[in-house]
Amino acid sequence: MDHYKLVRPEHLNHHGSLFGGFLLQWIDELAYITANLDFPGNRFVTIALDNVEFRQGVNNGEILKFQVALDRQGTTSVHYRVSVYGTRWRPAPEATVFETRISLVNVDEAGKKQPVNQSEEK
Repeated sequence: MDHYKLVRPEHLNHHGSLFGGFLLQWIDELAYITANLDFPGNRFVTIALDNVEFRQGVNNGEILKFQVALDRQGTTSVHYRVSVYGTRWRPAPEATVFETRISLVNVDEAGKKQPVNQSEEK
């Protein structure tokens, strides 16, 4: 599933580029949205992000494209591959800015792991 975000002045650090915390927040939020659309009726929480490495700076006005794709499904968890691309002001369109894998687990009301309920369409 593709998502987009616009980098605005309030997202910049003291060097004038995107503050990495915003990018990580967006990845967490967009993976959560995708998981809930793919597997409705579950109660997902993030448990891990793999390999946090920023490949290049991102400037004000950049439109970021987030591709969130299911990588693997376990009994109680789902794992998504997230690729982030810059879409403006780059030598090549859709230059990779960041990639990671994010893991979410389905929990009950008490916070204990429970099996992922399958979507009725799947």
